Amino acid sequence: MTETEKATTMTTSDSMAVQKPTGVKHRALDSKRWVIVGLLSLGAIISYIDRSNISVALADAEFVKHFNLSDLQRGVLNSSFFWSYTALQIVMGWVVDRFGVKRPYTIGFTIWCIAAAATALTHSLSELISLRVILGAGEAVVVPASYRWIRYNFVEKERGLAMGLYMTGTKIASAVGAPVAAWLIVAYSWRDMFMILGLAGLLWLIPWLIMVKEPKSREERDAAPREGVSEKVPLGKTMASPVVLGSVIVNFCYMYFTFFNITWMPAYFVEARNLSLKEMGLFTFLSFGGMAIIATLAGWAADRLIAHGRDPVLVRKTFIIAGFAIASTELIGAQTSSVNAALFWAVASLSGLGLASANSLALTRGTLIPATAVGLVSGVQNCFGAAAGIVGPILTGWLKEISGGYVLPMQAIWIFMILGILSTALLLREKYAPMKIISSTARSAHHKA
Repeated sequence: MTETEKATTMTTSDSMAVQKPTGVKHRALDSKRWVIVGLLSLGAIISYIDRSNISVALADAEFVKHFNLSDLQRGVLNSSFFWSYTALQIVMGWVVDRFGVKRPYTIGFTIWCIAAAATALTHSLSELISLRVILGAGEAVVVPASYRWIRYNFVEKERGLAMGLYMTGTKIASAVGAPVAAWLIVAYSWRDMFMILGLAGLLWLIPWLIMVKEPKSREERDAAPREGVSEKVPLGKTMASPVVLGSVIVNFCYMYFTFFNITWMPAYFVEARNLSLKEMGLFTFLSFGGMAIIATLAGWAADRLIAHGRDPVLVRKTFIIAGFAIASTELIGAQTSSVNAALFWAVASLSGLGLASANSLALTRGTLIPATAVGLVSGVQNCFGAAAGIVGPILTGWLKEISGGYVLPMQAIWIFMILGILSTALLLREKYAPMKIISSTARSAHHKA
């Protein structure tokens, strides 16, 4: 049998693994799949709320005074979640590949909700940091488990919408998390906020345990559709590609600004622009809400342009560069004396970054990467993206401490946005894609022969 016939046979066999029954049973299973996507999106919302509510607490004067926190300590506390979260990304990818999605996600979810609730009982900085590290370890399963479940339950023509719906949840979480946490602090206290949000999240486990069914054997788990199996690209060639380096840099820069907004923007609104906690929650909602809307529309618009014959790489890169360029306008807001102008640029800059969200994901985990290496490349990208959550809050806290304000930290953001633009333009190029490199090498060898 030829390699083409083998690939065709494998693709056909893999497609049968997700072939759905017909009739009433098919409609019921189809509806259930989409409900579980919604459940995964809700799980992401809960995880983002539990990881970001500390930033709202750090904008509360009583919380900061209780723990006698310096700006640098605030930065360390904001970043401590990502120490374990980053370290366990690839490990959790292996765990869900080996043991499936349901049990690892259940265990991780329970651990992080308990850690989130236990934050209400802390009395020292060391206790806070310890629980944030445990929280990060529990949440490390979220992304690999969600991506795997979607991949194993949706064929290619359905995955775009399924992934888009899931990713919308991560943006909505940042939009609603700050207002909800702020309201609970104002209405009750910071201790009650942590306890209520942590324990309430456990309710998610009820539909998860009832609805999600694991395959009965590992063989069934491994029988997923694998498009592009004919792309025979050595792993070393893939990882050495300039595209992978570029994707890592772009992802780090994107997440640096995102994590700044998650961890320090609430304090910026309160301390530098004199907003109340309620007002801070509103503008945080507008910033991340705008990002969610624009991310969805930008992904849809790029798809339409590509469907009409435009070059996929050029279209995606244009959206990514535009997103980074608009995000850099945050520096304008930092330097203005007008509160209204500062708030406008804070909302506009993060919303504008949404132009890069879906298109960066599509380009660096699809178009330019062979299907056989997407899992590992995604793991590497996730690690560096999460590393931005370690570097960003600490660097921001240190820069704020030595400068006495937010202008210098926001100048650092501008530098990362420019780096993201340059990396997109120079490294995310079709000729550097591993598939193209292998093809060019093969043609060169053939001509020499």
